[in-house]
Amino acid sequence: MNRIPFPIDRPLDLIAIGRLCVDLNANEIHRPMEETRTFTKYVGGSPANIAIGAARLGLQSGFIGKVSNDQMGRYIKNYLNENSIDTSNVVDDHTGAVTGLAFTEILSPEECSILMYRDNVADLKLDTSNVSEDYIKQAKALLISGTALAASPSREAVFLALEYARKHEVVVIFDLDYRPYTWNSPQETAVYYNLAAEKCDIIIGTREEFDMMEQFVKEHQSNDDKTVGKWFSYQAKIVVIKHGQNGSIAYLKDGSKYTSGIFKSNVLKTFGAGDSYASAFIYGLLQGWDVEKAMEFGSASASIVISRHSCSEAMPTVEDIETFLMTAVRV
Repeated sequence: MNRIPFPIDRPLDLIAIGRLCVDLNANEIHRPMEETRTFTKYVGGSPANIAIGAARLGLQSGFIGKVSNDQMGRYIKNYLNENSIDTSNVVDDHTGAVTGLAFTEILSPEECSILMYRDNVADLKLDTSNVSEDYIKQAKALLISGTALAASPSREAVFLALEYARKHEVVVIFDLDYRPYTWNSPQETAVYYNLAAEKCDIIIGTREEFDMMEQFVKEHQSNDDKTVGKWFSYQAKIVVIKHGQNGSIAYLKDGSKYTSGIFKSNVLKTFGAGDSYASAFIYGLLQGWDVEKAMEFGSASASIVISRHSCSEAMPTVEDIETFLMTAVRV
């Protein structure tokens, strides 16, 4: 069952906060980046992708973030607007910060990598003055992701957003989104991830991400029962642990759990699966579906996105997912 009591009668279904960047996906696939000459530009960043995916599915989405005061920043904001995402709380940086870039390499469906440029990026300049309590209380759910915790002042902005969300009974969803190259050390990462996760209602991540977050407790390593027990002792009501090719498991605070496998797909690249899964899973929960059905929708969405060149532009509609599920074959 869906155990999440979302507030009703609020104009926004989901607000995401954090990373807004640009993906440059290789056009020449099946070759190393050293030999790649052309790339296609897309809006990127995990929370941005999830907000876009949610909007494609018909949710009313908003965003809290900061973009560079240049052509790239305007490109991002325009794309969000075109996808019916409220950008009233996406502000321009005026310190000279730039847009983060992610160059992707697609060697094969199994071998993909991302080269990140994250020095002096605008999204990490988001500060507490950019976080509006009045805006957050208009939402049913708030999505945070790990990358926004990597540096100040973005870190403090996220924690303030968490406080406002808890005050106004906004459901908080934490997509772990661990990117080691944005942090000084795994130990620093674990400290701030734990502080954030303690305030969240739904936590979604890979088994490896949970292992990183719980590295100080040896008996938790690769132990789902220990992991969910820890987070259920705080605010969490649903913990989703993804196990790669073995699918994902959703644990509920009442002791029940649900397993979702993956579907066969004509895989082009591996990145984007987690963001598309999260957006469709959140959509299902907001529709009042049981967790098992929401997970299936998430898995189907992920299978669609990994068969397409982009992440954000590949996000499917409800009709796309329903059509896919009519003939989908589980692996």
